[in-house]
Amino acid sequence: MREKGPAAALIGKFKSIQSAMFAAVSLLILGAVATVTLVSMNFTRSTIFENSSLYTRTIIRQMNQNIDSYIDYMENIAYIVSSSEDVQEYLFGSGDTGAARERILGQFETILDSRSDILNVGIIGTNGRMLINEGRESVNPDLDLSTQEWYTEPLKADVSVCLTSSHVQHIISGQRPWVITLSRGIRDQSSGVEKAGVFFIDLNYSAISELCDQNNIGNRGYAFILDAEGNIVYHPQQQQLYNELQTENISLILEANSDTVLTGKGKNERLYTLSRSVKTGWTTVDCVNVDELLKESNKAQSIYVLIAAALVIVALFLTRFIAGTITSSIQRLRDSMARVQEGDFDIPDVVETSENEIGSLTRSFNVMTRRIRELMDQNVRDQEAKRKSELKALQSQINPHFLYNTLDSIIWMAEGKKNEEVVLMTASLARLLRQSISNEDEVVPIAQEVEYARGYLTIQKMRYKDKMEFQIDVDPAILHINLIKLVLQPVIENAIYHGLKYKESKGLLIVKGFMKNGNAVLQVIDNGVGMDEETLAHIYDRHKVNYQSNGVGVYNVQKRLQLYYGSAYGITYESKVGVGTTATITIPGNQEDSSEKI
Repeated sequence: MREKGPAAALIGKFKSIQSAMFAAVSLLILGAVATVTLVSMNFTRSTIFENSSLYTRTIIRQMNQNIDSYIDYMENIAYIVSSSEDVQEYLFGSGDTGAARERILGQFETILDSRSDILNVGIIGTNGRMLINEGRESVNPDLDLSTQEWYTEPLKADVSVCLTSSHVQHIISGQRPWVITLSRGIRDQSSGVEKAGVFFIDLNYSAISELCDQNNIGNRGYAFILDAEGNIVYHPQQQQLYNELQTENISLILEANSDTVLTGKGKNERLYTLSRSVKTGWTTVDCVNVDELLKESNKAQSIYVLIAAALVIVALFLTRFIAGTITSSIQRLRDSMARVQEGDFDIPDVVETSENEIGSLTRSFNVMTRRIRELMDQNVRDQEAKRKSELKALQSQINPHFLYNTLDSIIWMAEGKKNEEVVLMTASLARLLRQSISNEDEVVPIAQEVEYARGYLTIQKMRYKDKMEFQIDVDPAILHINLIKLVLQPVIENAIYHGLKYKESKGLLIVKGFMKNGNAVLQVIDNGVGMDEETLAHIYDRHKVNYQSNGVGVYNVQKRLQLYYGSAYGITYESKVGVGTTATITIPGNQEDSSEKI
């Protein structure tokens, strides 16, 4: 047989849903990517990038000129103030300088009020005289001016104006702002000393930030300033730089021989545009993401959008047509599987007439759900039968055990020649047995269970005449609530045999009943010998059962309660040695028809 060619083999694969969708979508994606890539590489990179680069160079040069103009303005302020006669009189005069001081403070106040970008302004003489801002701030006594560049540099003979990089200004007590300081030496005209004082202005970043931010390129572009040594003068994310959460390639910028530098690759490719100031020695740098720079061109965006839109429309058209015919069956099968995953097996069969993989999978799914439903129904029937058998088997252990203990009491009284009490106890026992044996119902109202317990306590009180008293206090509101039969009596018996029997004095047993948090609660309280923690911890253990006492009672009752009502209900014990024990029986207060559960 001749083998199929590559084309025939490819077409044959379209019988598979996965292969058909993969081939169609792959062809569309590859075509779109190839077309857009060729257009963007051949046109956008060659033309738009050069135009955008030229534009950023123009912007950054203008920004640098604006910064130089700003520094010129500040230098003019420094020259005017430092050359005034009031400054000469205040710093170097020998007489009363109060009037000069007030005029200087007025001048400082005018400067501070008119310029929000000026943080501090002041004059400092080498003779120790100084005046800062409004004259009210406390000067930092620990500041060593000889360590401050902005103070020492203007005092040198070859320096007229000093412009520092960003630094922390310590001169005012309690203040540590980041500033750029412009300072100028002051000549003592009376003595002829060239550098006898310093005038300084601390500039915050508001004006520089405004100059840099208003010329940003794109949403993610930003500008920053370096000094001649490569220190950061201004950066919009300056705090992140100091915390090392962001970095800039400063060494690459300082070593650049041109006014543009490209760094990074792919989406991280960035363009640095530089402009160096002869006046300040600063380098103004604009940083912009290349991807964003290219997107600024409307022509590039139009071509990109038109081609991409055409390809997307075609792809969506074909994908919707193919998916509409192929995935409808998958959608129905997925919805049915979701319901099965949530535990709902009572769902109709999924209808599918196709002969491909989805049709085969759907028919297998229908067979599986039917089989699982049958097995679950059978399991429910088996578990229900097993539960009923366990309940009845546990129930059957009660009657002979109770009868044994009661007959033992009658024998004991007969040996003591207490014939009247024997007759009374035998008659009471007959009534109890008639009530428990003749009643075929497994569930009875709490009222009947309380009466049964009352009869049992009457018999036990006759047996332990000088050993016990009992009280029954049950809220009438719970008497109608159903309770599985013979629950209260074994718990009472356990309290008598293990609590009151060994008490030296006369004991008291109290039966209480009430509603609590929507549940019906019965309590058996005795003031007997109590139990230690070890005994209490193993009170429900099956291997502790002792058929000669009431050991079977607690395990039996707890097992029956939890089988019938669930593990959240049953008996809990609280006991303290020498004080007594409280057994609490909790059942739901709002119950469904009991006949459905037994």
